[in-house]
Amino acid sequence: MPVPLKRYQKDFDYAYTFGVFPTLELLHHAPQQVISVLTHSKGQRNAGVQKIAALCAERRIRIEENDSSIERITNRGNDWAVGIFRKYEADLDPAANHIVLVSPSDMGNLGTILRTMLSFGVADLALIRPAVDIFDPRAVRASMGALFQSRFAYFDHFEDYQDQVDRALYPFITGTETALNDVEFEPPFSLIFGNESAGLPDEFRAVGTPVGIPITDRVDSLNLSIAVGVGLYASRFGDADAV
Repeated sequence: MPVPLKRYQKDFDYAYTFGVFPTLELLHHAPQQVISVLTHSKGQRNAGVQKIAALCAERRIRIEENDSSIERITNRGNDWAVGIFRKYEADLDPAANHIVLVSPSDMGNLGTILRTMLSFGVADLALIRPAVDIFDPRAVRASMGALFQSRFAYFDHFEDYQDQVDRALYPFITGTETALNDVEFEPPFSLIFGNESAGLPDEFRAVGTPVGIPITDRVDSLNLSIAVGVGLYASRFGDADAV
């Protein structure tokens, strides 16, 4: 299925991977979604580009060398591969632990969170609108292809998500009485985080077990991706018996 090779827009029904490693992850974990692959002449001797060519040949995926299209799509001069793939839906596993992001607004944070989640064995992400586009190439690049090993779903309201799950809920919010190191996480659970600038709204203090991450008074909060990483680590290793 040929598609116009234009700079990415959210309303496209396809998206891009920029770079060799994310493109390899796409070919390994979601080959059924791949439309085609572009390579750059500068990457002919690159081992990753050679692996991409071999995978495309093995899986009968169209591949072409096209410097001008890569440079136009990416607006960069150092991406030696671009994957073009169909957007898709990936339902959450109701039996697995989830991360819930309420109105995330930063592409880099979203991608970093996807990668961090996988490193701690969590593959399910719920996004509460308004929320950034998980298929934006900036998010895909920041995830280093972790997107293609993840399950994700968008919800218009947190209540829509809550109606579909039966689990322990842990909203991470400042000023709570329960510190992270005092929580015993009961799987399956959902760790819930707010927007990068505003955090979670106050109504989340009445949801599940609100949790606070103890930090010094020299800063007012943590970066969202750092907070998610801390929460994931604590939920997996916080109990000494689980280490």
